[in-house]
Amino acid sequence: MNALAIFLGITGPWQIVLVIVVVILLFGGKKIPELMKGIGSGIKEFKNAAKDDQPANSKKEEETKE
Repeated sequence: MNALAIFLGITGPWQIVLVIVVVILLFGGKKIPELMKGIGSGIKEFKNAAKDDQPANSKKEEETKE
């Protein structure tokens, strides 16, 4: 049953801790804040682009209705 759970990707607290330890070992403690900052700014840019895209679509729909 445990092998099946691992195969299906069901994660528990020990798997999460193991992943965090591996990330710290690979990138080091100083690189992780820079990595998270880059990911956060990428997500922020994606959200802003999605917000900018929605009004443009609604304006086009309004123009076609008229």
